Amino acid sequence: MAYSPIEIIGLGSGDPDQLTLGVWRKLQSAKRLFVRTERHPVMTLLQQEGIAYTTFDALYEQHESFPDVYEAIASALIEEARNDNPATVLYAVPGHPMVAERTVQLLKERCAEAGIELRISGGESFLDAAFISLGIDPIEGFALLDAAELQPSLLQPQLHTLIGQVYDEFTASDVKLALMERYPDDHEVIIGHALGVQGEERMIRVPLYELDRDQEYGNLSLVYVPRSDDPSLRNRTFERLHEIVAILRSPEGCPWDREQTHQSIRKNFIEELYEALEAIDNDDPDGMQEEFGDIILQVMLHSQMEEETGMFSVYDVIQTLNEKLIFRHPHVFGDQSAGDAGEALVNWEAMKAEEKKRKGTERKSQLDGIPPDLPALMKAYKIQKKAAKVGFDWDELEPMLAKIEEELKELREAIATGDREEQAAELGDLLFAVVNASRFIEADPEEALSRTNRKFRSRFQYIEEQLRINGKTFDQTDLLEMDRWWEEAKRQK
Repeated sequence: MAYSPIEIIGLGSGDPDQLTLGVWRKLQSAKRLFVRTERHPVMTLLQQEGIAYTTFDALYEQHESFPDVYEAIASALIEEARNDNPATVLYAVPGHPMVAERTVQLLKERCAEAGIELRISGGESFLDAAFISLGIDPIEGFALLDAAELQPSLLQPQLHTLIGQVYDEFTASDVKLALMERYPDDHEVIIGHALGVQGEERMIRVPLYELDRDQEYGNLSLVYVPRSDDPSLRNRTFERLHEIVAILRSPEGCPWDREQTHQSIRKNFIEELYEALEAIDNDDPDGMQEEFGDIILQVMLHSQMEEETGMFSVYDVIQTLNEKLIFRHPHVFGDQSAGDAGEALVNWEAMKAEEKKRKGTERKSQLDGIPPDLPALMKAYKIQKKAAKVGFDWDELEPMLAKIEEELKELREAIATGDREEQAAELGDLLFAVVNASRFIEADPEEALSRTNRKFRSRFQYIEEQLRINGKTFDQTDLLEMDRWWEEAKRQK
């Protein structure tokens, strides 16, 4: 059965004088004319000329979201094309059919499936008027973004940025929040209303924080962010970081950075990690901000070294990480589920094992995969956790505590012999047993010891403060007096 064709035409940016002659002739001769919305300046011309049309404005009131409206419009037009009437279904949209028109994209997808011929004619888009009114030459670099789907990651300050479909203050508020991820709150932006429409065009310059305050947004509104070479804006982008590190390593860059190798800066990685941990332990947001940056720099430097040899770049690192995160979270990105953190961890471990199986990197020993340079306390904890997964573990705490007592007794015996090597060995056994107990009571030994270190430091500094207040030095006091101050410090915490 043959269906009527659907032809889509553009009504231009708003000014009736900008209608193309071909589009005007199609409007005049249309037997079945549908318009997405009546809220467009050209509609006045159609009314004056007595051209009949059907509008889909009522659908905006019937549905809760724009995607639902667009789906309903596409469905209605396809149904109309299936009617017995052989006349072409003419569908008119604001601007150009191929610029920011979701209904057109839906029709392109669905008409092919339904066996309906689809034709698309041109029309001036709002971009033409925007380029003229705003004085933009798009060859300088230009981005057109949808307000409804705006993400900070899409914003590039060095490009002219036009944000369309800013219908109301709610949409403008979302746009403002996204822009504030890249631009300062007082950065100047331009709101354009009815650009290119004689007598209605308005351009308003506002600081970003006022973008959603007392503005009259409508169907012909957009937001323009002029391109900028301001270093402070570029410095908020990952691309700029990649560029800076490449420059530092280049022949024209820093002699020190240029000479470094993986091995020469290996220790820096460890130092930066510990400095970041210190900032975390101190609950220091400013410190965390700086130290996290230092860690990222280490990743960038090592990745840049490999990029220079052609092995991989930091973008390959990011891709690998993203793919790993998606693969190991089937309860988020797949069809599995996880009701709590325990179930999520089970999914993670299962997908991790599957990942290694696919790569052919399954381990020969259950204890494989523990980094050799981990601090001994942390390594012991991980070894015991891996052993416990295959059942090599006690079922309850009491035998673990008995093991600690046994190891302590053996340490006492080794001390009595005076054999230093045996003493060190027994001390290691005792520490290993203590770590095992910490695992059973779900207390990370590294964190527990770090907490005790901080507690000791605080109490010892109290003793130092008391010495200063009393005009004494350590040589002028004794253990009894220091112990009394130690107890005072304990009572204050």
